Amino acid sequence: MTTAAPSPIVDNSETWVASQIAQYVKTNGEKPVFRYGAPLALVTTQGSKSGQWRRTCLICAEDDGRYLIVASLGGAPKHPVWYLNLESNPRVWLQVGAESFWTVARDATPEEKPALWEKLVGLYPDYADYQVKTEREIPVVILEREQ
Repeated sequence: MTTAAPSPIVDNSETWVASQIAQYVKTNGEKPVFRYGAPLALVTTQGSKSGQWRRTCLICAEDDGRYLIVASLGGAPKHPVWYLNLESNPRVWLQVGAESFWTVARDATPEEKPALWEKLVGLYPDYADYQVKTEREIPVVILEREQ
């Protein structure tokens, strides 16, 4: 498997997210600083229909050498598109600070999720509110470095 970044990459078109991505790239992850000081990362997934690589900025927690992200979409009734893309291609290009690398995504198992969810809510308390406001189970995604 290749270790090079996917190309070309299209950034999230939401103005505020595109601004976050630009700041992140420019400062190697030192900015932006998110609410509650929650750590951020750039997550690039491949579109399931288009095949296009798409990048967004998400809260990301390190957990014993792996990384955790949450498919919350602010508690919306549907999963975010980036999460749906993982069903077709679980390979994710991840930038954490100045470091970028390939990972493989998987959902946390029912046994893993409670402790991971607690850790993530500790970083970003709004996740708890998001889960209350939606009927869907908000997934915790584990990103493990590709070997």
